[in-house]
Amino acid sequence: MAVRIRDVAQRAGVSVGTVSNVLNRPDEVSPDSVERVERAIRELGYVRNDAARQLRAGVSATVGFVVLGSQNPFYNDVVRGAQDEAAAGGLAMLSGSSDEDEARQKLYLDLFRQQQVRGILLAPYGDVLADLRRLKRAGIATVLVDRFSADHEFSSVSLDSVAGGRLAMEHLIARSRRRAAFVGGPFGLRQVSDRLEGARAAADDAQVPLEVVPTSGMTLEDGLAAGERLLARPRRERPDAILAANDLIAIGLLQSLVEGGRLLVPGEIALVGFDDIPFAAAAAVPLTTVRQPGRQIGRTALRMVLEEVSDPLSLPRQTVFPPELVVRRSTER
Repeated sequence: MAVRIRDVAQRAGVSVGTVSNVLNRPDEVSPDSVERVERAIRELGYVRNDAARQLRAGVSATVGFVVLGSQNPFYNDVVRGAQDEAAAGGLAMLSGSSDEDEARQKLYLDLFRQQQVRGILLAPYGDVLADLRRLKRAGIATVLVDRFSADHEFSSVSLDSVAGGRLAMEHLIARSRRRAAFVGGPFGLRQVSDRLEGARAAADDAQVPLEVVPTSGMTLEDGLAAGERLLARPRRERPDAILAANDLIAIGLLQSLVEGGRLLVPGEIALVGFDDIPFAAAAAVPLTTVRQPGRQIGRTALRMVLEEVSDPLSLPRQTVFPPELVVRRSTER
């Protein structure tokens, strides 16, 4: 059975209040009482429950992070960046993945609210406005990650995905590709729709038709399935340039297309991904991709949420990183 503060008081021959004062305000207690209480703590092996104390005080040394997809290594980098920043400030971080499931996302947000975490980082899925406002009423600072807060109601840290989509498509068009496709989904995800918007703008400017090949998710399996659908077409009906919504889709496409020498990349199809996860450079054909600074995004988001905690009246702000194209063999001329 765990040793309670009452047990310490009984062993030391003092009141529970005196033990509490020794633990929290020792300067207000006589040296004799401090010595007796500390001796009782050592003898009984009492361990202070800081988590319970923080909850009673309404202050937690914990922050929460809900990421969008546990399979995407990009979010691993974001979480590591946030963890590093939290640890530097003496804080712990709890994280969970919604895996693109609104019910699971709400479950984590409710759990963090009940735990009275100091702040929350959220890579959101679907319509989260009601949940965000509920957290705000509860006094819990929340920063959106990998999604721009267009209405500026909440702080956010993201990459300029529209500019990233444009940059990638302009690169493909500059490689003399004229049958372009965007492979990705679901389009309810702001990141996906923004990347498509940028790609479409670049294609329109160059008067290059852009086909949209939808996927149900952002996984390797979604890319594999999309690749099989494209391979089922006659060669003349296939695109010669593809921008995938993220690297996992792109790597799945690549595996499907080049397996058994069925198609040449970049000879027949040039391929660009998005995120620059570690597997991109190590793919069968090293993948050209739009880099996101995952760790920097995580560190920045954690700093922003702590700034909001220290100054609750501060105005929401948006930090947007510029995209960077990393050119590899999948788009060689």
